[in-house]
Amino acid sequence: MNQPRTALALSLAALMASPLTAQTAPIAAPLPPILPWTGASETLIAKPSDPWITPIEQTGFVDTPDYAATRAWLDKLDAASDLVSITPFGTSAEGRALYYVKASKGGARKPVLLVQAGIHAGEIDGKDAGMMLLRDIAFRGKDTLLDKVDLVFVPIFNVDGHERRSRFNRPNQRGPENMGWRATAQNLNLNRDYGKMDTPEMTAMIALINKLDPALYLDLHVTDGTDYQYDITYAFSGWDGKYAQSEAVGAWLNSGFRPAMDAALKKAGHKPFTYVNSIDNRDPDKGILHGADTARFSTGYGDRRVVPTVLLETHSLKPYRQRVLGTYIFIEQALKSVATDAARIETAKRADRAARPAEIILSWKADESKPVKTVPFLSVAHEKFRSPVTGRDEIRWLGKPVTVQMPVWGEVPAVKTALPLAWWVPATKPDLIKRLQLHGIEMGVIATPQTLDLDMVRLANVKNGRPSEGHIPLTADYTHAQRRVTMPEGSVRIPADQPLWRIAAALLEAESPDSFLAWGFFPEIQSRTEYMESYAIEPMAQKMLAADPALKAAYEKRLAEDAAFAKDANARLQWFYERSPYYDDRYLLYPVGREVKR
Repeated sequence: MNQPRTALALSLAALMASPLTAQTAPIAAPLPPILPWTGASETLIAKPSDPWITPIEQTGFVDTPDYAATRAWLDKLDAASDLVSITPFGTSAEGRALYYVKASKGGARKPVLLVQAGIHAGEIDGKDAGMMLLRDIAFRGKDTLLDKVDLVFVPIFNVDGHERRSRFNRPNQRGPENMGWRATAQNLNLNRDYGKMDTPEMTAMIALINKLDPALYLDLHVTDGTDYQYDITYAFSGWDGKYAQSEAVGAWLNSGFRPAMDAALKKAGHKPFTYVNSIDNRDPDKGILHGADTARFSTGYGDRRVVPTVLLETHSLKPYRQRVLGTYIFIEQALKSVATDAARIETAKRADRAARPAEIILSWKADESKPVKTVPFLSVAHEKFRSPVTGRDEIRWLGKPVTVQMPVWGEVPAVKTALPLAWWVPATKPDLIKRLQLHGIEMGVIATPQTLDLDMVRLANVKNGRPSEGHIPLTADYTHAQRRVTMPEGSVRIPADQPLWRIAAALLEAESPDSFLAWGFFPEIQSRTEYMESYAIEPMAQKMLAADPALKAAYEKRLAEDAAFAKDANARLQWFYERSPYYDDRYLLYPVGREVKR
């Protein structure tokens, strides 16, 4: 006997018959036309008969090796060359080993170039480029690159995301065939985690940076958004002399590193440009934004801890072969720049670590008054068309090189403050104290309670945002006031007179966009746990009005100006409660204090 079909069975049957599931093969996203390219860097590609051909070269730059195959090839290189060694430095959330490859001739301590690939595991050009360069250093005569500098290469930073391989991970990117996933196994973006340090991967990377104190740190990516002729774009704090908190380091990057890099890339047949951050991807002619990076990003973090840091972004619409070769040239020239300018880099780092400005910038905002400048821009022709899918105008890239005059927009300081003598973090936040310690920030722990007069911040008009990177970030209005507080035993004093004061400020200043407060690490201050019944407030309110003419005038003014308030009995009672000695004076009070000069 046929049984009646349940509602669930009926719905499943309908789903299986739907157009989506009836489709036998997925449709790949069509990409704009490829711009033709040839360059001197093509001579770097190994011949098919080369015994040290890399996995990517073996496939004709079609498919990048997985985690196991990458490690197997590097282990083989390690076994065959005295210049190469492999060292673990951490473990991912899913238990995979994080490791780096060191290429060194040994001897006296040398400056270190730290190169990191695959922080976004689908953007894996750097892994394959680094493997080719390591091969050429070990066996093809490029060992002279190591005469004055050591190379520390992390081939895959986001190792768990790397193994979430698919042909359909990055629809805006032209190869490789199987690429990894942007986020980690915890669905967190490592290039938003430098400051808050939520992930085991970033905790390991910060420890490695502390250990190496690199002369230069490269963070290798791939970017999308709009089409243009440039295949290698990059950025750092201090480009054109703007936005660097480490001003001497930024000056070297702009006047030393940048000209040498541009020359090397052009000589090899590549087209370099600043990182292209379009104001509007659907209307690219509006201009590009050149702004300040915050501490969540590699470049913003490196700027604040005085480590010269460069973000490389190859262009996703260029063929994988072209992108990998450009990245190879980028790493190679970075080695040369560190070797040539090691003394200048060290001098700049010392100067910035010694600097103690009276005033610091906590945040920036867009300057909409006028562009900073207009520059010739090697674009690609495009047109708009009315889409039958969206019902609006969409953009279509035509594959024809054109040159346009592109406005470049900038930013201006939004919030400034005086550098305090110190920050105080209460013992009630041990997790945050641990994170600050892992960054390498100097602090003193108090063994007995201390009563202090500190600059404290109270929040108003709090707005909790949408979930982001495992947190509920907040924005608010902030009011500073001097307050006497007692810090309990185990609390820490973090002096501003230390090399990492910029990191401390980014994480602890309330108005900083990457502060622990802004990320939502203090949800408890938004809760009130004591209340006052109306039978107690109402007679108290009458006495308050009779005793304080100024209070009475303020209350009557509020009634006259705010009709909604006047109609809300509970709001009226709350107004008096907030002005009474019974009100929780720690409500919306940020518990991190600033020790300021008097």
